[in-house]
Amino acid sequence: MAPTYKAPPAYAITSVDNALRIAAMLQLEGALTVSEVSSRLGVATSTAHRLLQMLVYRDFAVQDPDRSYRAGPVLELAAHSQSAAAKLRAAALPYLHRLVGILQESANLTVRTGSTVRFVASVESAQALRVGNREGMVFPAHRTSGGLVLLADLSPDDFTALYAPNRFAEHPDDRPDVDALVAALARARRAGFAVNNGQSEKGVIAVGVPVRDGGGTAVAALSVSMPSVRYEKESLPSYVGHLRAVAAELERELR
Repeated sequence: MAPTYKAPPAYAITSVDNALRIAAMLQLEGALTVSEVSSRLGVATSTAHRLLQMLVYRDFAVQDPDRSYRAGPVLELAAHSQSAAAKLRAAALPYLHRLVGILQESANLTVRTGSTVRFVASVESAQALRVGNREGMVFPAHRTSGGLVLLADLSPDDFTALYAPNRFAEHPDDRPDVDALVAALARARRAGFAVNNGQSEKGVIAVGVPVRDGGGTAVAALSVSMPSVRYEKESLPSYVGHLRAVAAELERELR
């Protein structure tokens, strides 16, 4: 079938078009420098730099230590969204609604890309004071309950490579205290769940458990999040029990 010609929209926005073209180039071609983007788009270097920085801000791109840019978490997930993230989201939504109905707190599904996690599905609690919808948001994995249980599933070699100092050369302050993180992951591995007390957002507590595929690999995490003023430590076993039960049902459906 011959390709269909698409006329440009009547009110084309050049900056949006250029940003989308850059995103496509990064995903399809790999890393690019500012000067290469400038040349390809026929724009000034300063314009190319501003566009790339906006893509970095929205997680469509990341900047490497050599100052080149490559596809970011959003595009990395999109590359296999139909086979992984999109299917996970569709399968998980009914279970998230069930968790909210049982626990009366907001529920989330997260997946990991490198040292970050993305919330691919989120269902809000109906309570007036609640944690809002986080769908589409990206956080450092070590700062979320779901991220901790996913990191805990890594082999020692994979973990070491992921948090090697050279990966944070451009932004060394983003590298966590590795010794403290190793200890936290050991606790999460033993317990089978993780708790995030204000690490991703002040005043918010979350509890997360892994969702595993047929081979036992953690492919996602289920979590519930709530305002810290409503959290009671003695209720933790209840949160974990319900999360594990719902995660087990989701795992059976995914298989």
